[in-house]
Amino acid sequence: MDVSEPASISASIAGRYALAIFELSREANSLPALEADVTALSESLAGSAELREMISSPVYGRDAQAAAIGALGAKMGLSEPMSNGLQLMAAKRRLFTLPQLLKSLSELIAEEKGEVTADVTSASELTAAQAAKLAETLKNQTGKTVKLNTAVDESLIGGMIVKLGSRMVDTSIRSKLASLKNAMKEVG
Repeated sequence: MDVSEPASISASIAGRYALAIFELSREANSLPALEADVTALSESLAGSAELREMISSPVYGRDAQAAAIGALGAKMGLSEPMSNGLQLMAAKRRLFTLPQLLKSLSELIAEEKGEVTADVTSASELTAAQAAKLAETLKNQTGKTVKLNTAVDESLIGGMIVKLGSRMVDTSIRSKLASLKNAMKEVG
């Protein structure tokens, strides 16, 4: 069995719901509200083990999931398209795709705003000035506003790895040492 198959199915399901919610929000001129919903739900999902369990556990039936997601939507003040979309997902037993839905919605919103996200892994925490300079450099290359998703990996020793779409630039000392090691093997 192909291991990537369940993930691609979830992404496909989430993508359809995300597109519908996005289009309804755009028609209602409520994309800023949708963006706030995505941020709030992402934070809730990251911070609540109970929410993650409720959306993924088969122990909770349709009615329990619908009631829980309805209460959550009301408490968080989610926009109508998002709230209705989540209710439909609960009714169809599709809430397990919520993380992929939020990712798809973030991508659609960013595309609409002319933004791209760059994943940056550095050996040490980037200062605000370094992050701003990197974002500006990437903006000049892409012509779009660049949001940075930063992470620290001390095993890089120095430098950074930047992933922007399908492109990746690895300027880490770890990769340079690996290249040198391979070159030395070829010589001797």
